[in-house]
Amino acid sequence: MFHPLLGLRPHGSRNLRNHRKLIMADDARLWSGGRNFAAQYFCGEGQEAQPWIDLSFDLTGDTVTVAGRQFEMDWTHRHGELQPGTAFVGSPTVPAGTQFLPSGPDQAEDTAHALLVAACYQARHQVLAVTPYFVPDESLLTALRLAALRGVRVTIVLPRTSNHRMADFVRSRALRSLSAAGAQISLVPRMVHAKAVVVDQDIAMCGSVNLDIRSLLINYESAVVFYGPAEITWLNHWIEALAAQGRPWRNGPVSLWRDLAEGVVLALAFQL
Repeated sequence: MFHPLLGLRPHGSRNLRNHRKLIMADDARLWSGGRNFAAQYFCGEGQEAQPWIDLSFDLTGDTVTVAGRQFEMDWTHRHGELQPGTAFVGSPTVPAGTQFLPSGPDQAEDTAHALLVAACYQARHQVLAVTPYFVPDESLLTALRLAALRGVRVTIVLPRTSNHRMADFVRSRALRSLSAAGAQISLVPRMVHAKAVVVDQDIAMCGSVNLDIRSLLINYESAVVFYGPAEITWLNHWIEALAAQGRPWRNGPVSLWRDLAEGVVLALAFQL
């Protein structure tokens, strides 16, 4: 258990969560992405006849070594030391074409958040994003709005109804702002749990990072950044094909009470 809720800790918040999703085999292969280890991500569960739409990938090479070092640090954070024979070895260099990107309280900066904000400000043609929950902070929302206002095609793909109704309720404020700036929002009829962003043909990111305040600024998260044209093109096509399955989100006026309620939820609920 990474952060037991009732465990005694001398410092730090009790609401920190390790949201990273990794499997590494033989120090040689990494499997990662958005899926948790639960039935709804693979074969459906209960009334859900189909699994949730999600995205995972596997890699070999030095990226696995870097991810293994992060797993080792996560393990020692709680247990103090790895069991014999489980330490990862290899080159700490950044591999060509991909880069493992941890984000969270164990990093000096909010790495995923900083990458996304910088990429949006530098975007020239398009920003494509798929996420189950869209509750960005003001800096990321501003970067996306300004990109749309200067003519960049900004497309956000979301589930029409996610498994977190509170997130669905408060996302409308950010969506209204983006829609007014010219962004396109597509609502897919099935539950979408994938998390990926593509900016132009320059960079793509896929992993555990939702585009919400908790993932970007609070949780322990991880992603892989792709720089290769083949991987970026594939992910670009995947997000666009998913967007084509949805219907456009319609902007409209909201009541004063709705606006106040959204503000209260944004101020309080996402800190829990």
